[in-house]
Parts: sequence; structure tokens; C-alpha cells
Amino acid sequence: MNPSKFIKSCVALGGIAWLGSVTLAPAQPIVAGHYPAGAEGIKAASLPPPGVYFRDYNFFYFANKFKDGPPNFDIFAYVNAPRLIWMTDLEILGANYGMDVIVPFGQINWKVATSDSDFGLGDIQIEPLLLSWHFAQFDLAAGYAIWLPSGDFEIGKPDLLAKGFWSHMLTFGATWYPDQDKTWALSLLNRYEFAHEQQNTHIDPGQVYTLEAGFSKSLNPGLDLGAIGYYQQQTTKDSGPTATNKRDRKFGVGPEVNAFWPDLKLFTSLRYAYEFGAVERPQGHLFSLTLTKLF
Repeated sequence: MNPSKFIKSCVALGGIAWLGSVTLAPAQPIVAGHYPAGAEGIKAASLPPPGVYFRDYNFFYFANKFKDGPPNFDIFAYVNAPRLIWMTDLEILGANYGMDVIVPFGQINWKVATSDSDFGLGDIQIEPLLLSWHFAQFDLAAGYAIWLPSGDFEIGKPDLLAKGFWSHMLTFGATWYPDQDKTWALSLLNRYEFAHEQQNTHIDPGQVYTLEAGFSKSLNPGLDLGAIGYYQQQTTKDSGPTATNKRDRKFGVGPEVNAFWPDLKLFTSLRYAYEFGAVERPQGHLFSLTLTKLF
């Protein structure tokens, strides 16, 4: 496989960080969508060519700001999220068809009134539909994913790994390469989530929209530098016996660097996001290291 083609398409295999959407679940639950803004960055709508890929997400999240939330709030989390992706030669509407699954694990340490910690399995994501189009100066991607409430949800602890409900997500995005050699790239990725009723609380979480953007420059076939940004907004109110009228929101910006090691067929991505403008959720710092192996 051509290394530059692999790099340009592999940076946006898609995925879940859970960290960007962490909330706190006290006696009055605060719920949000599963998809964490900031999970994807530059060339986010460029899916890889046919093949089998193993991707390992490593996320580190720090936050001690929670506007209108608990006082003296502090949280640190590490999440490891292995992902298996299969892009096939089968074409649907001119696009390559693919699928993937993610099984996350994580360690959370947090403090509100007292300190506590938790380690366990998170909510599993299954994406049975991935569609990828490649044109001369554009890449397009679309998909449908579902989350299973496989994690140990519990009222009173952060819902970083387990949110206690099923949810569905629709995805559509595009990557534009302005120059003929495709050394510059601008990407926009849209996500929209619908959730079922949360376990034990009888709250139906509101719908959530996420926009992720990336701008990058390829310095050579094995190195990309760029900047990323995201906006996530709860678009409809929660409903249920103890639901509130407040809607979650968050923004983030930061740098990203990607490198490909041809001899190892290994792609690496390092990203940082500074969060701001958060409503009804913590505001902190997200560091991610992602390793992608081509088989």
C-alpha cells in the first residue's frame, strides 16, 4: 500500500474517547450523548481503503472546572479503547462498505465531597455500517453506530465509561484537499445521536449534535501537522420525572501531529484539546495517543 494514501485515509478511522462527554451522575442525573467531541481530528472524514485495521486509543483527561456543578470538583481518567475495523471491497452507492467494533476499559479517579475511583468495562460501540467515497479532491464518509449499555452504570459516579442507556448515532462528513498534491486538507465531520431511556432513572436523554473540524498540512508522506476544533450541543431537552431544562454544551481546540512508520505499517496520532464554554459538564484538558496497525 502507498504510505501517503494510508496516512491520508487512516487518520479518521473514527472512534470513541468517552472522555469529552463525561458528566457527573448525582441523585439528579445529568446525562449526555455517548460520542465525545474531540475523538476525531484532522482528515476526520477520510476512511481507509479496503483492509483490516487494529486501532488502540489511549485517552488521558484532566478537569477541575464544572460550572454550576459540584464544588471542589476534580477528575482524572485514563481510557484504553481497542477497535477492530474491516473495510471491504463491497460497494454500496459507489462507496466502500465497512464495519467496526470498540470495547473500552478505563480507570477514573474523581473528587467531589470525597475522593473515589473506579475501573471497569465501558459501553461497547458497534458500527455495522461505514461508507467511504474517494474522489479527486474530496473524501466523503457516512455511518450508523449503536452503543450497548454494557458498562456498570451507577447513580452517583461519573458516567464516563457507562451511561446506562442504548443510543444510536448517524455520521456524515467530508474532507477537502485544496491543492492537486493533497498536501493541505480541511475536514468537517457531523454526528447526531438519539438515546433510549436511562436505566433506573427513567430519564430519556436529549438528542446531541457534534461538529468536529480539522485543518492540516502534509510535510512529507509520513508526517502531518494540523489544528482541530469541536462543538457539541444537546439539541433537545431531557424528559422524565426528574429531568431538567438545561442542555449540555462544550467547545474545544488544539494541535495534532500524525506520523506513519512504513516498516511497521503503524500509524501514530498525538492530539491535545483545550476545552472552553462548557455547560452542564466538566471543562478540562484531553490528551490522546492513538496507534493504528494495518494487517
